[in-house]
This record gives sequence, structure tokens and C-alpha cells, in this order.
Amino acid sequence: MIQRRSLLKSGAVAALAAPALTGFAQQTVTLKFHTFMAPQSNVWLNMHKAWMNKVEKESGGRIKFEAYPAMQLGGTPVQLYDQARDGVVDIIWTLPGNTAGRFPRIEVFELPFMMTNAEATSKAYWEYVQTMAPDEFKETQVIALQVHGPGVIHTADKPVKNVADMKGLKMRAPTRQVTKLMGALGAIPVGMPLPGIPDALSKGTINGAVIPWEVVPSVKVHELTKNHAEFDPAGGSLYTTTFVMAMNKAKYNSLPPDLKKIIDNNSGMETSAWLGKVQQEGDIAGRKAASDRGNAIFTVSPEEAQEFRRKSRTLEVEWVEDMNKRGYDGRKLLDTARALIEKHSKAPAAKAPAKKA
Repeated sequence: MIQRRSLLKSGAVAALAAPALTGFAQQTVTLKFHTFMAPQSNVWLNMHKAWMNKVEKESGGRIKFEAYPAMQLGGTPVQLYDQARDGVVDIIWTLPGNTAGRFPRIEVFELPFMMTNAEATSKAYWEYVQTMAPDEFKETQVIALQVHGPGVIHTADKPVKNVADMKGLKMRAPTRQVTKLMGALGAIPVGMPLPGIPDALSKGTINGAVIPWEVVPSVKVHELTKNHAEFDPAGGSLYTTTFVMAMNKAKYNSLPPDLKKIIDNNSGMETSAWLGKVQQEGDIAGRKAASDRGNAIFTVSPEEAQEFRRKSRTLEVEWVEDMNKRGYDGRKLLDTARALIEKHSKAPAAKAPAKKA
């Protein structure tokens, strides 16, 4: 009888324990992803949704996403990073430069004529943060760091073919360094987040904007401007903008080890490079949208680009001085960023995995 009671007791314990163990093993997590990008944009469709789909698939459906483009959960683009930090949302994608001067060390990638292509420069950006500025985004769990393709000048009426044509134009710029660049080139800089561009162009608040080709259709810049000035790659890229995909630290730390590994496998240098590459690939469709409307597209020659370089050289000097005042070695940061971009630009591009027949 005692033995039978003992068996019954142990069986009951096992039965009670089993659901808990099964529940832990099959734990699912829903993550809220928030950004300012429009739901029809290349960034949202081909980068954000593709990344979320990959994570969901690799987790066997145990990680699920609630996806919110266009600031659907409220707030402004400027507040996105803090939404992730504070746990208002779980994952965000945003411009660190929306909050001017808050993340100063990564601004080096936004200096004029620094970037080569988005894939290589994104790799350099990731490595730079790990080695030179590991505490820049310490309040969150960083998933990826990337840049967009070469910046392009878009104007409503007056075409830009040289530096002199920039004089007096009210030009929207995305970040502190690019705003300073517009000023150095003779324009009247107007800082504003991306979603504000269509309204500002239609009302004449600005005469133009600098954005990469890729984002043109999502903010209707090809419809609201008639002229576009891109730079011959041989003369370098006018500018780029840095982005961060970041996760709330507490949420990341609360994940079971196997799901944390799924996030880790979809974070880092290769994920950063992939995001940069996909974003720049969107430049083709964006440029075509402007061309199809019959807009004028002018290519700034390498020779003319030298004048843009000369006019904007003060930004580099000022940034180094700013970093020195903040207690960093500005020259070392600049030289390191440049060397990393050069290293990754020379490295062969990663090949996409072969598709199974």
C-alpha cells in the first residue's frame, strides 16, 4: 500500500510538472516593431518585413511580430530610440541623427564624401561601434547598424549642377552633419524627419531635399520635384545617413536562450551589411520613378564634385574638434572610420546563399 501511494504521489508530481516543462519549451514571444517608414516603402517591405519573416521562420513561429510602420503606435520619429529604451515598444529602426548630437561618435559616417557603398560602409559602421564606441547605444540591445546609398539632391524648380546653384535654396536635411553640409554649400538648411518632406515641398516651405533615390517614391519626391542631382561614383558620394535597429534590453534578456540565439543570429555585421545592401538596391526603382515622370536627372562630374568637397571640408575639422571637446580623440575616430570603410570596400561582397532546386 505504501509503495502504491508513493507511485501515485510521484506520478501526480510528474503530471503536474509536465505542462510547466512543455510550456517553457514551447514558449512563444510577440515583439512589437515600430518605425517611421511608410508601409509602401522599400525599407518596410524589403528590409523590415523580410527581417521579421526570417526571424519568425527560424524560430519555428515561436517569435512573432506585431509590425507598426508610419509611427502607428504614436509618438514622433525623434522618440523612437527612447521608445525601445523604455520598453514602450520592443524593436525600433530609426536615425540616431534625429536627436542631434546625442550619438556624436557615429556622425563620422555622415561626413561628406565618406561612404563608398551601403554594404561596405554598413560593415565598417558596425565594426567601428564595436571597437571605438561600444557604449554609444548602451541603453538598448543593438541588432544592426547600417547606412543608405549615396545621397542625392532633389529640387522643385531650380536644377543643381554645381555648388553655386545651391546658394539660397531652402534644403531639407536629415541629421546634424548633413544640415551643416547644406549650410557649407550655400543652401539654407532645414532639419526635419523624413515624413515631413511632402508637406514642406507642397507648401513651398522648402525648395528641395537631400535623400537617397530609394526613398523617393514613398515620400512622393519624384512628384513634388522636377530636378535631381546625383554624383558620379568616381567622384565619391555626397553623404549618407546612419540607422540603428535596436531592441529593448529587458525584453531581449527575458528571452529563453534558444530564442535569444535566433535574435543573435539575425544581428551583427552581416545583418547590417544585408540591410545596407537591400536599401541601396532600392535606388534603382526610386531613380526610375523620377525618370518615368520625365524629371531632369543631372550627374555631377568627378571634377565638379571637387568643388563640393572643397566647400564641405570644414565639417571634418569641426567634427574632430567637437569630439576632442567631448573627451574623445577625434582624429583617431575619423581615421579609424575611414580605414574601416576602405577595408570593407576592398573585401569581396558576400554572396547570397544558393537556392535549392
